[in-house]
Amino acid sequence: MNKGISLWEKAKTVIPGGNCLLSKRPERYAPDIWPTYYSRAKGIEIWDLEGNKFIDMAQMGIGTAILGYSHPAVDDAVKSIIDRGINTTLNCPEEVYLAEKLLSIDTFAGGVKFARTGGEAMSIAVRIARAYTGKDDIAFSGYHGWSDWYLASNLSSSDSLKDHLLPGLDPVGVPKNLKGTAIPFKYNNCEDLKNQIKDKEIAAIVIEGARYDLANQDFLKEIKKSCEEKNCLLIIDEISSGWRACLGGIYHTYEEVVPDIVVYGKAMGNGYPISAIVGKKSVMESAQDTFVSSTFWTERMGFVAALATINELEQKNVPDHINYIGKYIGDMWKKVFSEFEIDAKVTEYAPLITFKLNYIKNAEILTFITQEMLKKGYLSAPSIYVSASHTKEAVDEYIKNFRDVIKSLSEHLSDDTLFKKLETRVKEEGFARLT
Repeated sequence: MNKGISLWEKAKTVIPGGNCLLSKRPERYAPDIWPTYYSRAKGIEIWDLEGNKFIDMAQMGIGTAILGYSHPAVDDAVKSIIDRGINTTLNCPEEVYLAEKLLSIDTFAGGVKFARTGGEAMSIAVRIARAYTGKDDIAFSGYHGWSDWYLASNLSSSDSLKDHLLPGLDPVGVPKNLKGTAIPFKYNNCEDLKNQIKDKEIAAIVIEGARYDLANQDFLKEIKKSCEEKNCLLIIDEISSGWRACLGGIYHTYEEVVPDIVVYGKAMGNGYPISAIVGKKSVMESAQDTFVSSTFWTERMGFVAALATINELEQKNVPDHINYIGKYIGDMWKKVFSEFEIDAKVTEYAPLITFKLNYIKNAEILTFITQEMLKKGYLSAPSIYVSASHTKEAVDEYIKNFRDVIKSLSEHLSDDTLFKKLETRVKEEGFARLT
């Protein structure tokens, strides 16, 4: 048992679920051998508690480290203000500077509110939409966090969220009187959208900017039409997609729609907690009619980190690099899968490039790939949050090792001996309670 797994076993006795983020549980990768904890990180390199170095071809801080770990331009900016105070009785000026910067990027908007995490930012956006429209129901597609407004969809059916990233979420603790207020519809499916909201009074339609695939034109046109007919708002959740395909949200590339509210998080501070709700002036003024307020939403480090991160993204054309590297990884995956006749699809959204297998034993296969890539010094997953620190040279070396693993996989698939080659339990693919 490595030190990370040993500490994880202890963590589960003092922290319900082991930690506070599902995506970092070792059960989602290779339960008995995943390093689990880190001692330091730089660029795309992570060192575990035993000093072993791994190259991150996986989550990159669950999408937060868009520039790479411990990026000097951001860290130095934050360090420069720590000794001058990060939370006082007075406000920090960087809050205003960041708001002005966001409004210069999102020119449709006229107001900004800040938070520290994506989930709470989405809760603020939904609260504002309900306050502005005077209506309760929210129609959504995609993943939008842990809050009551979202999990309430599973009060109507336990399968409501199965097509929205995380199956198996039990809405225990969500007030039952929220049943029917969160209405899911399928991504890029115009008919499903129309059918789900047909007889509903909708406060807002919520979509992700992108996750695995881009929104198609017909879908976006139908959303625009539905918002007009229902007199409701459009909220685009850019927590995962923002800042990667272009400066700001990927909605900038969608000519068919302009959001009423766009929500940012994750990458905006390169790992420092900061999120933003950016909206039309008349809509955002409703934040003054309802109560939206919290002490740490005014903490200084997040604003400083975001300003430094956005400057790096802008000055160094980071989105162009991310799109290029993501597409390159996807193209190389396709070549490897084709060479060894692996039934897999590579998705189109390059900044979060993803491959999807088409086998009954997907979980076993992914566990095997993770296991074998760990031996070669890689944190590997079927989705990669591409960063500015991922170079073509690093990708080439990764693909060389990935090809060796897929070659071995193909041999074990053909003689059905894969399960015997696993040195760990099979990964979990959805949410599971840890005991």
